[in-house]
Amino acid sequence: MSPTFSIDTATVRRIATLARIEVTDAELSTWAEQLSGIMGWIEQLKEVNTDGVAPMSGGTDLKLTLRPDVVTDGDMVDQVLANATEAQDGFFTVPKMVE
Repeated sequence: MSPTFSIDTATVRRIATLARIEVTDAELSTWAEQLSGIMGWIEQLKEVNTDGVAPMSGGTDLKLTLRPDVVTDGDMVDQVLANATEAQDGFFTVPKMVE
């Protein structure tokens, strides 16, 4: 499959910068080729006839079970604080960040 949409290394570098991903110069051409391939698949999907196909948000028509929206403390303070590095009086203890 030859992609009709080509991504160059400058675009890959820009995408990596925006995504805060460190990409070496050696990886740029590989990433450009792979991203161009992905864009090629997307172009191919545009050719699929979807007339008469209803949009869907998932694979099935599941209905979520509703429950009352009630605020509680969860009654699990000890279990939650078991994950804390430090706890005091039922709360997480964190270092002071602002003087």
